[in-house]
Amino acid sequence: MLSEAPVTTMLPVRNLQRAREFYEHCLGLGPGELRPDGKVVYRCGGARLALFPKEEGTKAEHTAVSFEVSDIAASVRELEAHGVRFEDYDLPGLKTSDHVCVLGAEKAAWFKDTEGNYLCLHEDLS
Repeated sequence: MLSEAPVTTMLPVRNLQRAREFYEHCLGLGPGELRPDGKVVYRCGGARLALFPKEEGTKAEHTAVSFEVSDIAASVRELEAHGVRFEDYDLPGLKTSDHVCVLGAEKAAWFKDTEGNYLCLHEDLS
């Protein structure tokens, strides 16, 4: 029924200008399209990512958005050069090396946006 419907991920942000700076300058998205209702929409591959102002904000304690990349190590280096700070983990079943961990058939690396949402890079190994 919805398998052909375009998908938009919605992320609330407390400070839209700060979030736009991060998504456009650090992540290289954009420029985003400002909509009449105040949200900013970015096109990412075949999907959309919308940031919308929400005074109290909310932050996901899980991965809110994951970007598929072809070379995760190169992507990590490039984003770090633009000021992105990656998370490191040393937990049972989740250990990063140079910010990257292998999870079955993919590699993944996590970072937070300006609002505290967890974002991810992933590389498919299959």
